[in-house]
This record gives sequence, structure tokens and C-alpha cells, in this order.
Amino acid sequence: MSTETNQKVTASHLKRSAYLYVRQSTVRQVFENTESTQRQYALRQRAIALGWPSDRVIVIDSDLGQSGASAVDREGFQRLVAEVGMGRAGIVLGLEVSRLARNSTDWHRLLEICALTDTLILDEDGIYDPAHFNDRLLLGLKGTMSEAELHMLRARLRGGILNKARRGDLRCRLPVGLVYDTRGCVVFDPDKQVQETVRLLFQTFDRTGTLRATIKYFRKHGLLFPTQIVAGAQKGQLAWVPLSLGRASSAMHNPWYAGAYAYGRSRWRKQPDGRECYERLPQDQWQVLIRDAHPAYISWQEYERNAQRLRASAQALGFERNAGPPREGPALLQGRVVCGLCGSRMNVRYNIRRNGIMMTNYVCLGRGRLFGDPLCQSILGTGIDAAVGQLLVDAVTPMALQLALAVQQEITARLDEIDHLRRRQVERAQYEADSARHRYMQVDPSHRLVADSLEADWNAKLRALAEAQEDYQRRRAADRLVVDEQERQRILALATDFPAVWRDPKTPQRERKRMLALLIEDVTLIRRPLTAQQLRATHEDVRRQIDALLDEYTDAQVARILNESGLRTGAGDVFDTASVQWVRYSTKLKSLKERLLDGGMITKKQLSAMLGVCRTTIGKLRTQGRLKARICNDQGEWLYWPPEQISPLAASPAESTEPRVTSTAGDAV
Repeated sequence: MSTETNQKVTASHLKRSAYLYVRQSTVRQVFENTESTQRQYALRQRAIALGWPSDRVIVIDSDLGQSGASAVDREGFQRLVAEVGMGRAGIVLGLEVSRLARNSTDWHRLLEICALTDTLILDEDGIYDPAHFNDRLLLGLKGTMSEAELHMLRARLRGGILNKARRGDLRCRLPVGLVYDTRGCVVFDPDKQVQETVRLLFQTFDRTGTLRATIKYFRKHGLLFPTQIVAGAQKGQLAWVPLSLGRASSAMHNPWYAGAYAYGRSRWRKQPDGRECYERLPQDQWQVLIRDAHPAYISWQEYERNAQRLRASAQALGFERNAGPPREGPALLQGRVVCGLCGSRMNVRYNIRRNGIMMTNYVCLGRGRLFGDPLCQSILGTGIDAAVGQLLVDAVTPMALQLALAVQQEITARLDEIDHLRRRQVERAQYEADSARHRYMQVDPSHRLVADSLEADWNAKLRALAEAQEDYQRRRAADRLVVDEQERQRILALATDFPAVWRDPKTPQRERKRMLALLIEDVTLIRRPLTAQQLRATHEDVRRQIDALLDEYTDAQVARILNESGLRTGAGDVFDTASVQWVRYSTKLKSLKERLLDGGMITKKQLSAMLGVCRTTIGKLRTQGRLKARICNDQGEWLYWPPEQISPLAASPAESTEPRVTSTAGDAV
């Protein structure tokens, strides 16, 4: 041992303990690379030779099987740094720098703490004092080379894997439904039930449009989905479980089902705390993508269409989060309204009126969501939804019969697919029962323990077979009741009159939105600068109906008739006398009284002057049916038809109180 080395070890160092750090990168190295482990433990004799008592040499070997790329999960290294920082370590021993750390940050932090606490570092080449510049420079260089060595090792391994993947020769974990054959080629799973279940998954999603609807469809019909066990004693075996949202989503995003060889679709990113997080990459950042590399369940176009529908269904994609699947709300154009001012998707807001009616408003937040700007525009959607609905009815009516036939054919095909899959489940249960019977028949009868176990297994398989057959027959009978001849005729009868289907109150709003989506991609709205009065104005058709009703009815009677017809004011409220009067005033419509006066009727005052009698006498004559009259407003005011003949008064008013008039009692009102 050189004199310079002996000079670095002082009495102050020997008063403290010596810490020997032992590490191997993987558990496999711990069991196979035993020579390296023994060399590391042998450094304990170096510490004793330098003057440390054997009981003061502390061995830290709790990080065996841990990588040195980070200090996050290395409890032993963290303990070592803590002991050095508290001044309890006189020297730190390690076979080489790479044993202590392969990360420059962790390595230089250890050097800094050792320099502050006057702690030496020993490796296979010698002893170093981090407080000295030359030793610190050499240790820093060794740490950099250790990190570079780890990078080179990873680069070589990664390059070989990536090169093999670019040729399509790298074996990857295949999704359920695809397997490797004896030549290493990707083929369909030979199990027909697995193939048909995977195909049904994609067909159901294409029909329903959402993953949740697909999962509900599988649960409703009692269908299970295959999955591979990836850990445990049954690793690699096939299990049948209920379809979950995670499994369905993973299948829809997996390009292997579209016949594409894909590699590098995700990566692990290191976080500030040292942990790694999983991150999916967009398609343009995948490392390898080879289309038409093996048999496919769906085409690549179907895969991209499914991915687009999933993105449209996501409710957290920035400003496009409103363009989701159809919901139950009354907004017919939900997710399809585009602001004509800024081009953003418009939100749907609902307001509850005093009468309990839910009103739809299409609101564009514009830059307000991010920058606090005022609303771009807000438009009442009741009239817009009605206009678009009428447009759809006018456009679809000629196609009604073809639509009915397509629906009927689709329902029949769907039931056949379900029945075929259920029959496959019965066949699988029959096969397992036959296999159990075969095993039982082959056993030696003298081995009673084995025979009893196999018999119990056979009985269990027979019970499972009976349950599968019973479930198959029950569900088959229920399916056959879904669409019988009468139901087919009802479908045809409804479809021939599409307006009736659209306006049927039993038709869910979600189904109306789906029908609308077949013909309308989006609707652009621009609000013209209208006054508050114009925004709340009653619809023109309602105004025309009010004009016609005022020929025969008073304001209160007109309001009652409109409410019975389900009509509402421009603000969405029910009609009353005041609202009808406001419509008359704003549109300059004549009241019933004005119309009757224009038609030749006269007031009580005019008739009184014409006959030369008092108004009380006029009322008596009307009550007796001798005058034709009718009520002209809601205050009970009467108007009269002029008498057909008025005779000269034969007596003075004092002598005669009744005029000589002619009137038809039956015509009196």
C-alpha cells in the first residue's frame, strides 16, 4: 500500500466507521454472477488492512438485485448517504463507481456530501479524498464513464430489438384471438368461439357506437369475453370473463386486430421524483408500423374509423369535449352546433321555466374558457331544433321503406350471431364433460382416491353442461319472442310513416339524435342582432292561428284553446289573457269586439239611442230573446245586431216603455 494512500487515512477517519456498499443490478446476477459478489464482500479486508476494526466495518447489501440508474428504490444507498451526511462514515468502499451509482446526479451528490464531512472513497484502484481537486476530478470522470457505459449497453440492446422489430421478426405479446403458429407467424386463434367473440365485439361497437353500449349488450345476452392469464400457476391459459370497459377499450385501440404489426406504441417517462409513468404515443410517433402483416379481424379503415369514434366519445378533449355520443337531453343538435362567429363548438345549457318546461340554449364560450372573455353568442334552441327536425322529416320520408327493411334484416342477423356464439359455449361445455368422462374411464379402479377425484370432476362438468344447455334454450326462446311476425309488421307499419316515428312521444331523444347524425354533420349558427322583444316574439304560425281564432273567441278563450293545443309563447310560457292581448297589440291585430263592430254590430249605447229607450230596457229585451246579441270580450260586454224594422213610437215615453221591434229569439246569443 503506497505512502500517499496511508497519508490520506488519518486518525479522524479511523474514529468513524467504514461502510462497504454491495450491489448487483438484477436478481439473476445475484444468483449467477457470484464471483462479482464475492469480490465486493472481499473489500472488507481492505478496510481492516487500513486500520479499521472488523466490528467497525459495516456492510450495506440491501440493494442486491436493484439497478443503479436511480436512487429512488435503493434503500441501502439512501441509508449510506444519510450516514455520510451525519458524519458517521470515515470511508465508503465500493468495488467500482458503477456499484455506487450509475446516475451522475446521485454520484455527484454523494461526492459533495463526502467532501463536506471529510469522508474518503475507496474502490478497486485506490483511495480518493473528494475534498482534493485532483481526486474529485478523477471521481467525477469515473462517474461520467459509468453513466455512459449504462447508456451504451442500453443502446446496443435497444438497437438490436428495434432492428428486429422493423423486419417484423420480434415476437410481441399478442392480443387474445391471435397466436403464433409453429413457424412463428401470427394466425387466428384455432378456437372458433374465441374468433367469433372477438368479431362480435367489433360488430357490436360498429352498430352501437360506444363502448358502454357494447358492454351492456354483452351483459344483457350473457356473453363472456376471452382473456389470457399473464401471471400465476395458470399463466398462458385462456379464461372467460365478463367484458369490461378496459378490455373493450384495449381491443379497440389495438392495431394488431387490423392486421398491422406495431411496436413502440408507448414509452416510459421519468418524473421529477424519479418514478416512471406510462405514456401512450400518437400513431405518427410509433417506432414500427407494418400494415397487412398478418390476418386481420377488421380492416385498417375500420380501425381508424373506430379510433375516430372513440375520440369523439371522449368527454375531455379540450374544446371538442361537447361533440360526444347522443345523450338523453332535449337538445336535438347536441355536439353538432358550430359557432358561426369563431368556429368553436357550442355548449348546451338548459333553463327551467316557471311552468317546469326545460328550454335549450346553445352557448359559445369562445375564448372565455381560457382567457375570461365574454360569451361569443347564446341562441335559444327551441325553434332551431324544431326547424331542423322538420327538415329531417322532409328529407327522410322517401327512404322510410328501405330503412325498415334494413332494420329488420339487421335484427335477424344479430340474433343469428348471438345464437351461434351461445351454441359454441354449449359445445365447449360438452367437450369438457366428454374429456372428464374419458379421464375417468381410463383410470385404474383400484386407485380409489384418483377415481373419486375424477368422478367428482366429471359430475361438475356434467352440471356445467346442463346449466349451459338450459341457459341456451331459455335465451333462445326469449330471442325468438323479440321479433315475431306481428313485430315485423309493426316495424314496417311504423317505418312507412317516418314522421309518425319522429313525432312519437315514446321515441327516445337519444334515438332522434342518432337518426339526425346519419344526415347532418354539423349546423352553423349566427345570431342576428335582434331586440329583446324580437327574441321573445311569438312564432309566426301561432300568431296566424290567434288571428283566425279572434274572429269567434275572446282573448281568454283563445288562450285556453292554444294551451290545449300545446302551443307556447315566444318565451316558452303558457298563454293567458295578457299574453294574447300583448300579441294583438304588438302585431296590430283587431280584437273580437273591433271585428264584430266592423261586421255591422252596434253597442248598447248606440242601440239605446236608435230605439229611444234606456239601457236597462235593452238588457230586458235581450234576455227575452227579442234582440240578437253576443258577448264581445272577457268583461261581459254585449254587442247587438240592429233591429230589422223599427216602428214609430205610438206613445210618448211616459205612456209606453217598450218599443215595437222585431227579433228572432232563436238567433239571440
